[in-house]
This record gives sequence, structure tokens and C-alpha cells, in this order.
Amino acid sequence: MSKQPNILFIMSDEHDAAVTGCYGDPLVRTPHLDSLAENGVTFDACYTPSPLCVPCRLSVTAGKYVSRCGAWQNTNRLPSDDYPSLPRLLRSVGYTPYLCGKQHYASNRRYGYVDLIPALNNSYKSGKGGYRQPDDENNSDGAWDGRAKDFHTGEESSIMNHDRIVTTTACQFLKDYSAEQGPFFMHVGYLAPHFPLIAPDEIYQYYKGKTPAPIPASPWDKQPVNYRQQQLGFGSRKATQKEIQDGRDLYWALTDWFDREIGKLLGALGDSEVADNTVVIYTSDHGENKGDHGMWWKNCVYDHGSRVPMIVSWPARWKGGQRRTEACSILDIVQGIAELAGTECPEDWDGDSIIPLLDDEKHEWKDQALVEYYGHNRCSGITMFRQGKWKYVYHATINEKYPAENELFNMEEDPQETKNLADDPRCQEIRERLHQAMLDELGEHPDDINVRANAELAAGYDDDEESASEFTAAKNAHRTCSGGGLSS
Repeated sequence: MSKQPNILFIMSDEHDAAVTGCYGDPLVRTPHLDSLAENGVTFDACYTPSPLCVPCRLSVTAGKYVSRCGAWQNTNRLPSDDYPSLPRLLRSVGYTPYLCGKQHYASNRRYGYVDLIPALNNSYKSGKGGYRQPDDENNSDGAWDGRAKDFHTGEESSIMNHDRIVTTTACQFLKDYSAEQGPFFMHVGYLAPHFPLIAPDEIYQYYKGKTPAPIPASPWDKQPVNYRQQQLGFGSRKATQKEIQDGRDLYWALTDWFDREIGKLLGALGDSEVADNTVVIYTSDHGENKGDHGMWWKNCVYDHGSRVPMIVSWPARWKGGQRRTEACSILDIVQGIAELAGTECPEDWDGDSIIPLLDDEKHEWKDQALVEYYGHNRCSGITMFRQGKWKYVYHATINEKYPAENELFNMEEDPQETKNLADDPRCQEIRERLHQAMLDELGEHPDDINVRANAELAAGYDDDEESASEFTAAKNAHRTCSGGGLSS
């Protein structure tokens, strides 16, 4: 057996960890992910670097927080194709890094991967990113109508068609791969259970009318400006009760369908000659709001948008059926992948290797995670810092009329995040401690980052090298910005 294990890194798109059997959902049928958990270690509090497709995936590729690699929105890419990346790091120690499916890269960017299905992997959006004004009262009815029209059953969709090809290609790869070829790292990128929420009718009928009601939204005037504007920007305030129920039923059904694809992939691995020496890692780029707190899609730091499933399985090293409750980030998994491969990440990469915690449940772990959001339909950047049972959220300053807003949740007592304790006098010391810990982790104030993000997004760039150079120059020109303090 090779000292370097193969690594099968499976990333779905928009999978709320809560909608998985092994995470406690009593309704959803996910036997294959549940089986992976029974044979692996499940992380209960793993978070994405950013609850949006491209920022998360670029962050994982670069090993850095989105604010440190400029991965603000779906309009971004890393500065160059030879930018230091996880696949290039693994190449340096003898791995062949394969990409099978979605990573949302530009057509001329692979960052060191060998692309197994190039035609499926060009879903990159160039241009300039935008954001909403805090006084904007326009509800984007058309945005909601455009997505809600795809709440229906069907045997085919852009999501299912893509993922069937990914499964077929990955299974064939595993069937043909020989241990003599050396170790591989394969990123298998699925689209499900991302919208459009179309699922086979046979599966949908099992869930029809059975999914639970969403977490209710707080009163409109009690919600942060960012979240009010997101609901207006996505048009979800006009959602009817039928649309909400249909959307949730279909989301559960699509997750069920996706688990069946995972079953085919894991079955192919089990039948291959490399099964015993392959680490399987399953996660998602972000969650799905599915109507919780009045929100849909992702784009927020509530747990349903920013917490992701994380299961790591390698029976040769770790006993199955274990759980880890400590907070961590996908970037900690990136560090762990490097350790498994027999190397170390560059010093300027973020996160800490998760391997010691995998090896020993009593390991003294940092128990924290950081999430940033600078995507569309927001007024200012959002930073979440989780430490132990506490979740602290900082909505950056918009202008003099709209100063920074804070949220503070006790995740043990209030896992649905319905009681904001940020203004509770009894919690001020906790809030201030978490704010400082957030600043220490970032090394920069979120208000400064927000100014920089807006400047870089306003500069924009097209899909050519000259424009990319202009974008990089604009990015470097805005490194120093005015700061702000802790809001009251």
C-alpha cells in the first residue's frame, strides 16, 4: 500500500447539512451519505469560507479566506492560472490532481487540475459585481418568478443531466485506475441539490406535503439591512405558501436523488483496486435557505446557508461512526489534505490541519470558523465568526445613516438563530471578545475589507489577460482603506 493515500474529494452544490439523515433529518432518504458517515468521521459544525459558489471554490483552491484572494463574487477568478493552488501543491509531492465536474472556473483557468470533462466546466461569469442600496424598496418580483417557475417534477434538468455525466465519468475513472499510476487527488464536483428545484416525480411523491415548515422570519424591522435587501433583491417576499411548500418538498427530493448518485460513485470506489487506500471526503460549497428566516438560496451566514456537511472516511486509519462537534472550516480540511499527502501548505494560507482532530477526539482544537460574504444583493460585507457555542456576525458599515450591525447567537440554546443577543447587556463582554478574535483572525477590519471589495468589484474585468492585469492593479491600489470600530 502506498504511503500516500488517494484522495476523493466530493463537493456538492447548495446542500444544507441539516437535510441529511446522518445530521438528524428524520424524513430525507440519504442512505449512501449516511453509510459514509457510519464508516467515517462526521463534523457537526463545519463552515464554508463563503456562502456563494465561486468565492467558496476559489477560496478552497487558493487555501485562503475570500478577502485574502479577492474571491468576492461569482464574477471573480484568481489573478492568474499559475496562482499557488491546492492542486499545484499536490502535484509537487507526486499527486495527479483531477477535476471531474463543476468548479465554476473560467474556461482558460484550471489552476493545476487535469480536467476530465472540460465541456461541463465553463460556467464562469465575467463582468462587474453589484450590490443594493439600503433604502431600495423594490421587490424583484421577476427574480422570484424566474426561479419559482422551476419548482416542478421532471426526469431531466440542467442539474441532473450534468451530474449524471459526472458520476459516469468518475466511476469509469475509478474502474480504470491502477495503483501503479501513483496517487491521485480527484475533485468530483456535483451541481445538485442546487436550483432549479426539479426532481423525478416518483421521488417527489414521497416528500409531497411532508417537509417541515421553515424557521419563521424575525419582524421586518428587526432584521439586519443586508437580509432585508436580500429578500427584496431575490424577490422572495412574494413567495406564496404553496410555493414555499413545493420548493421545500422538491429540495428534499432533489437531495434524495443526489444521494443515489453518491451511491453509484461510492459503489464504483468499493469495486476498484484502490478502495482500501483512498480517503473519501464529502462536503458542499454552501447550504440552502429553503425559506428559513424568509430567505432562499444561500448568500447569508445563518447555519442553513453557511454550515456545510463534512464527512471524512478512511477506515484504514479512522474508526467509523465518530462525530466531532467542534467548529471548523473547509479550509481546515484543505490543510488536512496537504498533511495526508505528506506536505505542508504555504505559510500565508489560512486554516489549520484537521488531521490531529481526526486522529484524536480529545485533541485540543481551536473550535472556531470564519465566514465572509461579499456577493450580490447585499449592502455591505458580512463576516461571521463562530467560536465554541457562540456565533458572532458583523454587518459592515454602509454609510453614516447605516452603521455596522451585529448579531450574536448562542448556538447550543438557540440553534435556529432566532434570539439575537448582541444588545443584551449580559452578553457585551462575550460580544467584544468575539469581535476582537474575529479581527485577529482576519488581520484587517471588515469595514476596511468592505471598502476594498467594493472598489475591486467596481473595477471589474473581462475574460482576457489585459483586463485581468488591470483588475489586479486596481485590487492592489485599494489595499489600504479607512477603518471603523465596533458598532453599538
